[in-house]
Amino acid sequence: MHDPDASPFNAIPPAVVALAVVIGGLEGMFQLASSGLLGGARGVGWRLAAVENYGVLDAVWTWMVQNATFPPAELMRFVTYPLIHSGAVHAIFVVVFVLALGKMVAEVFSAAAFLAIFWVSALVGGLAFVLVLNSGYPLIGGYPGVYGLIGAFSFILWVRLGSTGGNQYRAFSLIAILLGVQLLFALFAGEFGDIVADLSGFVAGFLLSFVVSPGGWSRVLARLRQR
Repeated sequence: MHDPDASPFNAIPPAVVALAVVIGGLEGMFQLASSGLLGGARGVGWRLAAVENYGVLDAVWTWMVQNATFPPAELMRFVTYPLIHSGAVHAIFVVVFVLALGKMVAEVFSAAAFLAIFWVSALVGGLAFVLVLNSGYPLIGGYPGVYGLIGAFSFILWVRLGSTGGNQYRAFSLIAILLGVQLLFALFAGEFGDIVADLSGFVAGFLLSFVVSPGGWSRVLARLRQR
């Protein structure tokens, strides 16, 4: 019998909940600060300071390359930027995707695989952002990591459709729709940095799934040999 007092988070792996709580908690802090309820007068500028200190900035990357020096504090931007968002709506959507996609990925793969996919995809997305583009905008937010989870979700569908004889191209319908919507907005805004980072995150998440999925690469090779 279903327990009406059971927490809705019980069914979600702790690692997924923890990441969502960190992202939501930081956004809550910024909201309180911008309202003047936290940090006093200085709190209003906390979000901007976080973007400048922890976001991925092309100018910082260019400086590191030109000077052939890569301080750990600056390289950490590729790890910290997914936790900082432009506002409540931005953060809420990321949290929703993390909880929904993270639950499936963590249950099918593992909690460690979920974390690896999110962070590696975010790292790859950040590197693509600075290597491919010369953007004057900072890269912040968890979408490249989320798109990595979409890549893992697509991998799961791809394997399942293959095992049942279905059309495996259907596994990529979600990413096609999302990127189509993003491209439309990017054309109006004239800024394609998010698309490059998100698409790179998706590719990283999909490819990493070959390694971290149950059975890993050996299972994929076995399937290929059978064809």
